[in-house]
Amino acid sequence: MDALRSPIIAHLEERRQAVSTAELALEAEPIDSGWMAWAGPGSWANQACGLGLGGPVSDGDLDRLVDFYLARGAEPRLEVCAYAHPSLLEGLARRGFVLREFESVLARAAPVDLDPAALLVHGWPEGLQLVEVDPGDAEAVKTFIDVSTSGFRPAGEPITEVFFNTTLKMVEHPRCDSVLALVDGEVVGGAAMESAGEVGCLFGASVLPDFRRRGIQAALIAWRLCRGARRGCRWIAIHAAPGLPTERNALRLGFFLAYTKVVMTLPRPDLTPST
Repeated sequence: MDALRSPIIAHLEERRQAVSTAELALEAEPIDSGWMAWAGPGSWANQACGLGLGGPVSDGDLDRLVDFYLARGAEPRLEVCAYAHPSLLEGLARRGFVLREFESVLARAAPVDLDPAALLVHGWPEGLQLVEVDPGDAEAVKTFIDVSTSGFRPAGEPITEVFFNTTLKMVEHPRCDSVLALVDGEVVGGAAMESAGEVGCLFGASVLPDFRRRGIQAALIAWRLCRGARRGCRWIAIHAAPGLPTERNALRLGFFLAYTKVVMTLPRPDLTPST
């Protein structure tokens, strides 16, 4: 029966993502039923979200989207939800947009049992402690940003200033909760979530390579599920590339595939793609 809620979840989650991305960006403008955002050269937040959920998308809006990114030296990029109006994909095709990647959006109802350990089939990982990050603790925030972004950049590569600043704004966001994972006192991972009314979203999870396959990512999901329930969320979502460990862990914890998305870009060899 939960799968029948997919269109409702899609509208809630796409709206949440569009608004929160705009709030984290340096510049943002509403467009159609969503937002387009720019957060600096190469930022993951340089994209538009939430378009096409209120009906046909106009040529004027799509032209404005292209101009917005080209004016900032960024490759035009947007995420398209499976429930978007067909006019969105048609308009993008006419302008030369191509499919860059697929994305699964998984969801589940917020748990009734608010004990994270009770959600884990194999029990709580040995020696694991999860500690909430205080946005006012500069050292804890710096540690969190370093470890939670480690899985999204090549091993040993330092975080860029743009990536650091965008993640910092996320940690400081009033609807965001961030948590560090420690094993026997050693920081080994981190993750974050946003609670936005009826829907919450889990994101930004990384576990250091030497501590993977111990159930730590599953524990981070369980902790955030319970936090979302305490925040009043009815549904919890996770975005993941198909087939990756995040998707598998979510499915084991009761998530289902709510809908799919595609990332569309307008290739420009003279511009560096957003990541």
